[in-house]
Amino acid sequence: MKIMIVGGGRIGRHLAQRFSRQKHEVVLIEPDRRLCLELADSLPVAIVCGDGTEIPTLESAGIRDAGCLIAVTGTDQVNLVAAQLAKRRYGVKKVIARVNDPRNMETFRALGVDIPVSSTDTIARMIEQEVDLSQMHLLATLNKGRAAISTLTLSSDSVLRGKTLSEIELPQGTLIISIVRDGKLMIPNGLTVLQAGDEVAAVSEGGSTKALVKILTQVEK
Repeated sequence: MKIMIVGGGRIGRHLAQRFSRQKHEVVLIEPDRRLCLELADSLPVAIVCGDGTEIPTLESAGIRDAGCLIAVTGTDQVNLVAAQLAKRRYGVKKVIARVNDPRNMETFRALGVDIPVSSTDTIARMIEQEVDLSQMHLLATLNKGRAAISTLTLSSDSVLRGKTLSEIELPQGTLIISIVRDGKLMIPNGLTVLQAGDEVAAVSEGGSTKALVKILTQVEK
């Protein structure tokens, strides 16, 4: 996946390093020319020196091919503008933004940011989960990011169609907590039969989220 990071500070640098090691294509945008030179010398990723809120900069960074944009500068206004451009002008599938002032959290959500993150202690873990598990939508994290509540919609060719929850061997550390079907919320039990189009919400801890996604996204061959 091509991941575009706006902001070359401590968090942006950390994310660029980690995503690069995971073999993602990473482009880092930073307006400070001196910092750009330092980042270019220390990171194995593409560095674009410019303003991440300006269309020419985003275009030169290749935003049209990006699967995810992450805005992690120290300024909420910059993060919000970059996120809005990515989502609304370029249709980037996943847009994540750092919220420095928690009072702005609802504003970020209302204006189309997929994942607004306020805690610098958990931002890297949350973003990594969201990028790696792009088929699921992360609703919240628990226990400082060690557990997650996520949702996923079963496809029309899912192998789980017609199966009860008791017939599905879920990974250890996961629990399906609700199902939304035809706009109605259901609290499932072992006899609940899954259907295509079900929006499944689950709690997962540690590395169990990836194993859960693998099970829920299996399709008929």
